[in-house]
Amino acid sequence: MIQVNNLRPLTGEGRRLFIETYGCQMNVGDSEIVVSIMQKEGYIYTENIEEADIILINTCSIRDNAEQRIWGRLADMRRLRKRKPTLLIGIIGCMAERLQGKLTEGELAVDIVAGPDTYRDLPRLVREADGGGKGINTLLSQEETYAEIAPVRLDKNGVSAYIAIMRGCNNFCSYCVVPYTRGRERSREASTIIAEARSLFENGYREVTLLGQNVNSYRTGDVDFPSLLKAVAEISPLLRVRFATSHPKDMSDKLLEVMASMPNICRAIHLPAQSGSSVMLERMNRKYTREWYLDRVAAIRRYMPDCAITTDLIAGFTGETEEDHKLTLSLMEEVGYEFAFMFKYSERPGTFAQRNLGDDIPEDIKTARLTEIINLQNKLSEASNKRDVGKEFEVLVEGTSKRSEEQLFGRTSQNKVVVFDRGNHTVGDYVRCRITGCSSATLFGEEIK
Repeated sequence: MIQVNNLRPLTGEGRRLFIETYGCQMNVGDSEIVVSIMQKEGYIYTENIEEADIILINTCSIRDNAEQRIWGRLADMRRLRKRKPTLLIGIIGCMAERLQGKLTEGELAVDIVAGPDTYRDLPRLVREADGGGKGINTLLSQEETYAEIAPVRLDKNGVSAYIAIMRGCNNFCSYCVVPYTRGRERSREASTIIAEARSLFENGYREVTLLGQNVNSYRTGDVDFPSLLKAVAEISPLLRVRFATSHPKDMSDKLLEVMASMPNICRAIHLPAQSGSSVMLERMNRKYTREWYLDRVAAIRRYMPDCAITTDLIAGFTGETEEDHKLTLSLMEEVGYEFAFMFKYSERPGTFAQRNLGDDIPEDIKTARLTEIINLQNKLSEASNKRDVGKEFEVLVEGTSKRSEEQLFGRTSQNKVVVFDRGNHTVGDYVRCRITGCSSATLFGEEIK
């Protein structure tokens, strides 16, 4: 085998690859694509970072603290470099796209930088780094979907899997960096998505989650998202189907009709509100009002009274008044969210908000408002769980409870975790349970025999 300075081989054969993933579900799916690409080049995936020859960190740029975690992680990895001078370290994903050349400078410099649309080029980038250079490619694409690449599933439970149905985003919310780091929106061919879902089911998986920045705007030819969702659900009544994320402006009655007509499409919709104030929503360029959002919530309740609704909320976006904040709290009360992802506003370089709106809310006020949002959501989540006590749900078993080997855990169609006695069941089984109690985060049940 040809070597560079008798240290590194020019092929992947025998070399071990470790991937560390941060951020959204899309990044988890991307890491599985990267492993597939690299394995075809002879690299061996490892879960042990200490034995890795190449470390790739799949990154998120949606908030500043997400990027700061990565810089801290790179500092940690200097120890590994000292122990193994031939070790290659790369940053891939959104942070790679946003910072590009900055990642190859200074004492925390990495060897490889690859944006979300350049993963097919990773073997070449590694070869460049092997030769003593820097492997960098952050070109965005208007066509790349990785449609024909079969991801290597890294989640070992063998029950649930993600399927990316589209990439990029066209919405350009004023606070969001995604259109700049992941490019413009493009959808995968429906046939490749359905084939991937069918293959997963045939290999024992019992749940798939269709992923996109805005799944509601999926379209290839005559196939829109409701049609795709129906086609995937028709693979088998034993295959649960979830999706994320829905943009409220595109939430259609047609989609809700499809969901209501098929029991194996999960009764859970993630519908990011971001704010309860129409003034703030306009400033965020969300393209809907509070009234429109509540109309879509009412439609969900009309079609599926048992549907769980979760959301994203931002505290302290530029210009937010105390009244705007109170409108967010009142929206939470009115909808009664089962769960929420809640964050302080983090100004992202290059976005419309950063260039034109500024960041005028003091940090202490952001923190106080976020605390109010979190405290309210904790109450709403607990109230939602208490309402489930006494009800019956079908639970898909995902694993053994952390507290006891004699108990299993799984999720309901509404995406709530249920813990119950093992009995004769195993991972991948469907179990009918009656809810007997709850904590703020978990339901406790007993099997209905």
